[in-house]
Amino acid sequence: MTDTAAAEVAALSEDHRTSTGISNEKLAMWLFLGSECLLFGGLISTYMFNKGRIGPDDIGPDDVFDIPFTSVSSFVLLMSSLTMVFAVSSIAKGDLRRNRIWLAATAALGATFVAGQVYEFTAFYSEGLGFTTNLFGSSFYALTGFHGAHVTIGIIMLMSLFVMSVRGNLSRERAETVEIIGLYWHFVDVVWIVIFTIVYLFPQ
Repeated sequence: MTDTAAAEVAALSEDHRTSTGISNEKLAMWLFLGSECLLFGGLISTYMFNKGRIGPDDIGPDDVFDIPFTSVSSFVLLMSSLTMVFAVSSIAKGDLRRNRIWLAATAALGATFVAGQVYEFTAFYSEGLGFTTNLFGSSFYALTGFHGAHVTIGIIMLMSLFVMSVRGNLSRERAETVEIIGLYWHFVDVVWIVIFTIVYLFPQ
């Protein structure tokens, strides 16, 4: 890149800075994640309120949860945060090939987690726990399903970045775009840690 082109990129980047010292796009993502905290906080509170409101003959957490399976699935999702860090680091260094590798790896790990969640939901349903079975079932599916939808959206964004990179539209100068998607991905991982702890490790 020539000095003139570098100056133009720097000027363009400066135009999108806010008084906080970060870009408008990154600030918007932080605000969005803040609102998501409120949504997940409401869903988690609803689950905690309803998880014990089951009859003596109703299906409860202890009847359906498979902690070892969910623990492995959770580990897979947490590992995707590590690959996401590598993706951000590689594009910041201008290594576009490695960036594509890590983006694809992150999306694959996320897809594995979602597939595990679909399998888990199917198993629970076959055991008699549906969305309308009881209040526990409704709040559980709403909370974990909502999170699964967020992971799926994250996978779509990651694959969009991958396609952009393959087409030559994701250069080192757009590293912040990958970083912003990384913020979203780390957020859904952190939220899952909270959900896994509250829902699965302390079911009752």
